[in-house]
Amino acid sequence: MRLGTSGPRASGTYADRSPAPVSRSARRLVLATRRSPLALAQTRAVADALRGAGHEIELLELVTTGDRWSAEAAPGAPAPDKGLFVKELERALLDGRADLAVHSAKDLPADLPDGLAVVATPPREDPGDVLIGAERLEDLPDGARVGTGSPRRAAQLRVHRPDLRVVEIRGNVGTRVARWRDGEVDALVLARAGLVRLGLDVRPSVPLPASMMVPAPGQGVLAIEGRVGDPTATSAVATVDDAGARACLAAERATLRALGGGCQAPIGAVCESVDDGAVLSMVGFMALDAHGRGARRGSLTGLGDDPEGLGDRLAGVLAG
Repeated sequence: MRLGTSGPRASGTYADRSPAPVSRSARRLVLATRRSPLALAQTRAVADALRGAGHEIELLELVTTGDRWSAEAAPGAPAPDKGLFVKELERALLDGRADLAVHSAKDLPADLPDGLAVVATPPREDPGDVLIGAERLEDLPDGARVGTGSPRRAAQLRVHRPDLRVVEIRGNVGTRVARWRDGEVDALVLARAGLVRLGLDVRPSVPLPASMMVPAPGQGVLAIEGRVGDPTATSAVATVDDAGARACLAAERATLRALGGGCQAPIGAVCESVDDGAVLSMVGFMALDAHGRGARRGSLTGLGDDPEGLGDRLAGVLAG
C-alpha cells in the first residue's frame, strides 16, 4: 500500500524505493492506532513497511475521546478539547504499552506532551480537499446543504458561497459518504488523502484547489509519534521518513502553533517543497469562526532550511 507522496503532487511512493536492508536492531514494535477504518488502513501501511525492514509488528487498537464524541455528541456540541483524537494513543506511548503511534498529522495539537515527538513522516499523500456531490462548487444550487464537521472547511465554504447551508456532519469517511448517499446533505467536503487511502472513488466529485480551500495543517501527512530517548524505535521508522514531508509538516505546525490553534480551529496552512527541498512555498487561511468572519489569506516563500521560521512568518501575515 502506498504511504503517500512527498508534496502536493506525487513524486513517487514508498513502494518505488529499493527494499531496505534488514536492520541488525530489528525488534518487535507495538504501533498504537485509532480503530477507525482510515486509521487502520494508514497504520497497516506503515506496519507493512516496517515488516519489510525485518521488524515484528503488533497493532494496539484504541478508541479515542474524539471517536466517542464524533459518534455520540449532539450536533453543535463543542469538541471536548485539543488532542481529542490522539490522547489515548499518546497515553499508551507514555505508559509503555506502545512503542510508536500513527496519526493523521492534522489531528495532532500544536504542542505535544513532554517526552513525545514526531519521529518520522512518510511521503505525503495529496493534501487537498474534495467536494463530493458536484463537479464544481459553482454547480451547487442556492441553499444547497453541504456537510462537514470542520470549522476550517465551513468558514471557507461560506466565504466563497455564503448562500450555502453548511450542515455539521461527523463520523468516519464511510459514514459521511453513506449519509450523503442517503440524501441527508447535497454535498460533502472531505480530505482527498482519506479517500485515496481507503481506495474510494466517489462521484461526482472535484478537487478543491488551495486558492479556494486551504487544507488543514498536516493534512495528507502521517505523523509517527514516539518517545524521546528511544533510539531503537526512532531508528526503525527512519526507513519510512521523507524529508520533504517532514519540512512541510514542521512549517505548517509552526503556523498553527503561532496562531494558537488546534484541529478544530478555522485555520488552514499548506506547504509545498520545491527544488528538492531548497525552497518552501506556503499558503494560509484563518477566520475568527466557522462563519468566515474576519477571514484572511496569505502566502509566503522561503528557504527550506528554516521551515518553522517560514511558518511563523506566515502566521504573522494571517494575524495581520
